Amino acid sequence: MTTPPPAVLVFAATDPSGGAGLQADIMTLSSMGCHPLSVVTAVTIQDTTGVEDIFPLDAEWVADQARCILEDVPVSVFKLGVLGSIENIAAIAEIVSDYPEIPLVLDPVLASGRGDELASEDMIAALKDLIIPQSTIITPNTLEILRLTSDDNQEEDNQDLTLAAEEILATGCEYVLITGTHHHTTQVINTLYGREGVIRADGWERLSGSYHGSGCTLSSAIAAGLAQGLDIAEAVAEAQEYTWQTLKDAFRLGMGQPIPDRLFWAREDRHAGDTH
Repeated sequence: MTTPPPAVLVFAATDPSGGAGLQADIMTLSSMGCHPLSVVTAVTIQDTTGVEDIFPLDAEWVADQARCILEDVPVSVFKLGVLGSIENIAAIAEIVSDYPEIPLVLDPVLASGRGDELASEDMIAALKDLIIPQSTIITPNTLEILRLTSDDNQEEDNQDLTLAAEEILATGCEYVLITGTHHHTTQVINTLYGREGVIRADGWERLSGSYHGSGCTLSSAIAAGLAQGLDIAEAVAEAQEYTWQTLKDAFRLGMGQPIPDRLFWAREDRHAGDTH
Protein backbone atom coordinates (compact mmCIF):
# COMPACT_ATOMS: atom_id res chain seq x y z
CA MET A 1 0.00 0.00 0.00
CA THR A 2 1.24 3.51 -0.84
CA THR A 3 2.59 5.65 2.00
CA PRO A 4 0.01 8.38 2.67
CA PRO A 5 0.90 12.04 2.21
CA PRO A 6 1.11 14.23 5.32
CA ALA A 7 -2.32 15.29 6.55
CA VAL A 8 -3.14 18.91 7.43
CA LEU A 9 -6.26 19.67 9.46
CA VAL A 10 -7.90 22.92 8.39
CA PHE A 11 -10.42 24.87 10.47
CA ALA A 12 -12.07 27.40 8.15
CA ALA A 13 -15.27 28.82 6.65
CA THR A 14 -16.59 27.80 3.26
CA ASP A 15 -16.50 29.97 0.15
CA PRO A 16 -18.99 29.06 -2.61
CA SER A 17 -16.79 30.74 -5.22
CA GLY A 18 -13.88 28.41 -4.42
CA GLY A 19 -11.57 31.41 -4.36
CA ALA A 20 -10.87 31.68 -0.64
CA GLY A 21 -11.60 29.95 2.65
CA LEU A 22 -11.80 26.21 3.04
CA GLN A 23 -11.86 25.51 -0.68
CA ALA A 24 -8.68 27.54 -1.23
CA ASP A 25 -6.98 25.70 1.61
CA ILE A 26 -7.94 22.31 0.21
CA MET A 27 -6.69 23.15 -3.28
CA THR A 28 -3.40 24.58 -2.02
CA LEU A 29 -2.65 21.67 0.29
CA SER A 30 -3.49 19.16 -2.44
CA SER A 31 -1.38 21.02 -4.98
CA MET A 32 1.59 20.93 -2.61
CA GLY A 33 1.39 17.22 -1.93
CA CYS A 34 -0.58 17.08 1.31
CA HIS A 35 -3.89 15.47 2.22
CA PRO A 36 -6.35 18.13 3.46
CA LEU A 37 -8.63 17.32 6.37
CA SER A 38 -11.36 19.88 6.99
CA VAL A 39 -13.45 21.22 9.85
CA VAL A 40 -16.15 23.66 8.74
CA THR A 41 -16.38 26.57 11.18
CA ALA A 42 -18.89 28.71 9.27
CA VAL A 43 -20.82 28.90 6.02
CA THR A 44 -20.59 32.10 4.01
CA ILE A 45 -22.68 33.75 1.33
CA GLN A 46 -20.07 35.27 -0.95
CA ASP A 47 -18.79 35.51 -4.48
CA THR A 48 -15.64 36.93 -6.03
CA THR A 49 -16.73 40.49 -5.21
CA GLY A 50 -17.14 40.06 -1.44
CA VAL A 51 -18.86 38.46 1.53
CA GLU A 52 -22.59 39.05 1.91
CA ASP A 53 -23.17 37.08 5.14
CA ILE A 54 -21.63 34.48 7.42
CA PHE A 55 -23.32 31.79 9.49
CA PRO A 56 -21.09 30.29 12.22
CA LEU A 57 -21.63 26.64 13.02
CA ASP A 58 -22.43 25.63 16.57
CA ALA A 59 -19.21 25.24 18.56
CA GLU A 60 -20.16 21.70 19.56
CA TRP A 61 -20.40 20.72 15.89
CA VAL A 62 -17.01 22.29 15.24
CA ALA A 63 -15.44 20.43 18.16
CA ASP A 64 -17.07 17.13 17.23
CA GLN A 65 -15.82 17.35 13.64
CA ALA A 66 -12.27 17.87 14.87
CA ARG A 67 -12.31 15.30 17.68
CA CYS A 68 -13.72 12.64 15.36
CA ILE A 69 -10.99 13.01 12.73
CA LEU A 70 -8.19 13.46 15.29
CA GLU A 71 -9.08 10.12 16.86
CA ASP A 72 -8.71 8.47 13.45
CA VAL A 73 -5.96 10.21 11.46
CA PRO A 74 -2.43 11.35 12.42
CA VAL A 75 -2.29 15.10 11.76
CA SER A 76 0.96 16.81 10.78
CA VAL A 77 -0.13 20.46 10.97
CA PHE A 78 -3.14 22.53 12.03
CA LYS A 79 -4.15 25.43 9.77
CA LEU A 80 -6.71 27.99 11.00
CA GLY A 81 -8.59 30.56 8.96
CA VAL A 82 -11.97 32.21 9.63
CA LEU A 83 -13.30 30.67 12.85
CA GLY A 84 -16.74 32.27 12.93
CA SER A 85 -17.45 33.01 16.58
CA ILE A 86 -15.95 33.44 20.05
CA GLU A 87 -17.43 30.07 21.03
CA ASN A 88 -15.68 28.41 18.09
CA ILE A 89 -12.39 30.09 18.97
CA ALA A 90 -12.65 28.79 22.53
CA ALA A 91 -13.51 25.27 21.37
CA ILE A 92 -10.68 25.15 18.85
CA ALA A 93 -8.21 26.56 21.36
CA GLU A 94 -9.07 23.74 23.74
CA ILE A 95 -8.67 21.12 20.99
CA VAL A 96 -5.28 22.30 19.75
CA SER A 97 -4.00 22.61 23.32
CA ASP A 98 -4.31 18.83 23.54
CA TYR A 99 -1.80 18.50 20.67
CA PRO A 100 1.04 20.91 21.51
CA GLU A 101 3.46 18.91 19.36
CA ILE A 102 1.49 19.70 16.17
CA PRO A 103 2.54 22.97 14.47
CA LEU A 104 -0.26 25.53 14.16
CA VAL A 105 -0.48 28.02 11.30
CA LEU A 106 -2.95 30.87 11.88
CA ASP A 107 -4.16 33.13 9.10
CA PRO A 108 -5.88 35.86 11.13
CA VAL A 109 -8.55 36.75 8.56
CA LEU A 110 -10.28 39.80 10.00
CA ALA A 111 -11.96 41.13 6.84
CA SER A 112 -12.52 40.15 3.22
CA GLY A 113 -10.57 41.73 0.40
CA ARG A 114 -13.47 44.15 -0.09
CA GLY A 115 -13.37 45.08 3.58
CA ASP A 116 -16.33 43.02 4.84
CA GLU A 117 -15.79 42.38 8.55
CA LEU A 118 -15.24 38.73 9.46
CA ALA A 119 -14.16 39.17 13.09
CA SER A 120 -15.60 41.37 15.84
CA GLU A 121 -13.41 43.10 18.41
CA ASP A 122 -14.42 40.42 20.93
CA MET A 123 -13.32 37.71 18.50
CA ILE A 124 -9.99 39.47 17.95
CA ALA A 125 -9.51 39.59 21.71
CA ALA A 126 -10.26 35.86 21.93
CA LEU A 127 -7.76 35.12 19.17
CA LYS A 128 -5.11 37.09 21.03
CA ASP A 129 -5.83 35.37 24.33
CA LEU A 130 -6.51 31.79 23.23
CA ILE A 131 -5.12 30.99 19.78
CA ILE A 132 -2.14 33.24 19.04
CA PRO A 133 -0.15 32.13 22.12
CA GLN A 134 -0.42 28.55 20.85
CA SER A 135 0.53 29.38 17.26
CA THR A 136 3.72 28.31 15.55
CA ILE A 137 3.31 31.10 12.99
CA ILE A 138 0.69 33.71 12.16
CA THR A 139 0.49 35.41 8.74
CA PRO A 140 -1.14 38.86 9.07
CA ASN A 141 -0.95 41.61 6.51
CA THR A 142 0.02 45.08 7.71
CA LEU A 143 -3.57 46.05 8.47
CA GLU A 144 -4.24 42.87 10.44
CA ILE A 145 -1.07 43.02 12.55
CA LEU A 146 -1.96 46.52 13.70
CA ARG A 147 -5.49 45.45 14.65
CA LEU A 148 -4.07 42.52 16.58
CA THR A 149 -1.75 44.69 18.64
CA SER A 150 -2.19 47.44 21.18
CA ASP A 151 -2.49 50.45 18.90
CA ASP A 152 -4.35 49.96 15.65
CA ASN A 153 -4.08 53.68 14.86
CA GLN A 154 -0.31 53.68 14.45
CA GLU A 155 1.31 54.32 11.11
CA GLU A 156 2.42 51.36 9.00
CA ASP A 157 6.16 52.07 9.08
CA ASN A 158 8.81 49.42 9.57
CA GLN A 159 9.53 50.35 13.17
CA ASP A 160 5.88 50.08 14.16
CA LEU A 161 5.54 46.73 12.39
CA THR A 162 8.61 45.41 14.21
CA LEU A 163 7.14 46.49 17.53
CA ALA A 164 3.83 44.90 16.60
CA ALA A 165 5.57 41.64 15.73
CA GLU A 166 7.46 41.73 19.02
CA GLU A 167 4.19 42.21 20.89
CA ILE A 168 2.71 39.14 19.21
CA LEU A 169 5.83 37.07 19.86
CA ALA A 170 5.72 38.03 23.54
CA THR A 171 2.40 36.18 23.87
CA GLY A 172 4.08 32.85 23.11
CA CYS A 173 3.64 32.74 19.33
CA GLU A 174 6.88 31.48 17.75
CA TYR A 175 6.95 33.33 14.42
CA VAL A 176 5.14 36.17 12.66
CA LEU A 177 5.15 36.63 8.88
CA ILE A 178 3.93 40.15 8.06
CA THR A 179 2.94 40.44 4.41
CA GLY A 180 3.33 43.73 2.62
CA THR A 181 0.47 43.47 0.15
CA HIS A 182 -1.26 46.51 1.72
CA HIS A 183 1.92 48.55 2.02
CA HIS A 184 2.41 51.19 -0.68
CA THR A 185 5.77 50.03 -2.01
CA THR A 186 7.00 49.11 -5.49
CA GLN A 187 7.77 45.61 -4.24
CA VAL A 188 5.76 43.46 -1.85
CA ILE A 189 8.04 42.89 1.13
CA ASN A 190 7.17 39.97 3.40
CA THR A 191 9.08 39.85 6.67
CA LEU A 192 9.43 36.81 8.93
CA TYR A 193 10.07 37.62 12.58
CA GLY A 194 11.18 35.24 15.30
CA ARG A 195 12.16 35.83 18.88
CA GLU A 196 15.70 36.63 17.76
CA GLY A 197 14.48 39.31 15.33
CA VAL A 198 14.08 39.30 11.55
CA ILE A 199 14.72 35.85 10.12
CA ARG A 200 14.17 36.71 6.48
CA ALA A 201 12.67 39.49 4.36
CA ASP A 202 11.66 38.70 0.80
CA GLY A 203 10.77 41.12 -1.97
CA TRP A 204 8.33 40.18 -4.73
CA GLU A 205 7.23 41.97 -7.88
CA ARG A 206 3.96 43.74 -7.08
CA LEU A 207 1.31 42.43 -9.42
CA SER A 208 -1.55 44.71 -10.40
CA GLY A 209 -4.84 44.51 -8.53
CA SER A 210 -5.83 42.30 -5.63
CA TYR A 211 -6.76 38.63 -5.49
CA HIS A 212 -9.48 36.53 -3.92
CA GLY A 213 -7.83 34.13 -1.49
CA SER A 214 -4.17 35.12 -1.66
CA GLY A 215 -3.77 35.05 2.13
CA CYS A 216 -5.43 31.63 2.39
CA THR A 217 -3.08 30.36 -0.29
CA LEU A 218 0.06 31.63 1.45
CA SER A 219 -0.83 30.34 4.90
CA SER A 220 -1.90 26.94 3.60
CA ALA A 221 1.28 26.70 1.56
CA ILE A 222 3.31 27.35 4.72
CA ALA A 223 1.34 24.61 6.48
CA ALA A 224 2.11 22.27 3.58
CA GLY A 225 5.81 23.04 3.80
CA LEU A 226 5.88 22.34 7.53
CA ALA A 227 3.93 19.12 6.99
CA GLN A 228 6.54 18.07 4.40
CA GLY A 229 9.29 18.51 7.01
CA LEU A 230 10.72 21.90 6.02
CA ASP A 231 11.95 24.23 8.74
CA ILE A 232 10.10 27.50 9.20
CA ALA A 233 12.37 29.64 7.00
CA GLU A 234 12.30 27.09 4.17
CA ALA A 235 8.53 26.63 4.46
CA VAL A 236 7.97 30.39 4.29
CA ALA A 237 10.30 30.76 1.30
CA GLU A 238 8.70 27.94 -0.66
CA ALA A 239 5.18 29.12 0.21
CA GLN A 240 5.91 32.63 -1.05
CA GLU A 241 7.30 31.30 -4.33
CA TYR A 242 4.27 29.09 -4.83
CA THR A 243 1.80 31.84 -3.91
CA TRP A 244 3.41 34.42 -6.20
CA GLN A 245 3.17 31.97 -9.07
CA THR A 246 -0.53 31.32 -8.36
CA LEU A 247 -1.15 35.07 -8.45
CA LYS A 248 0.84 35.59 -11.64
CA ASP A 249 -1.31 32.93 -13.31
CA ALA A 250 -4.58 34.04 -11.67
CA PHE A 251 -7.80 33.99 -13.67
CA ARG A 252 -10.99 36.04 -13.50
CA LEU A 253 -13.88 33.66 -12.89
CA GLY A 254 -16.60 36.19 -12.03
CA MET A 255 -17.09 39.94 -11.85
CA GLY A 256 -14.87 40.49 -8.80
CA GLN A 257 -11.29 39.72 -7.85
CA PRO A 258 -9.19 37.26 -9.86
CA ILE A 259 -8.65 33.83 -8.28
CA PRO A 260 -5.14 32.45 -7.79
CA ASP A 261 -4.45 29.42 -9.97
CA ARG A 262 -3.35 26.92 -7.34
CA LEU A 263 -2.88 24.28 -10.02
CA PHE A 264 -0.82 26.49 -12.33
CA TRP A 265 1.73 23.74 -12.82
CA ALA A 266 -0.93 21.49 -14.35
CA ARG A 267 -2.06 23.99 -17.02
CA GLU A 268 0.23 22.83 -19.79
CA ASP A 269 -1.80 24.70 -22.41
CA ARG A 270 -0.78 28.01 -20.81
CA HIS A 271 2.88 27.15 -21.22
CA ALA A 272 2.82 25.52 -24.63
CA GLY A 273 5.99 27.35 -25.58
CA ASP A 274 7.90 26.10 -22.56
CA THR A 275 10.25 23.15 -22.78
CA HIS A 276 9.46 20.27 -20.44
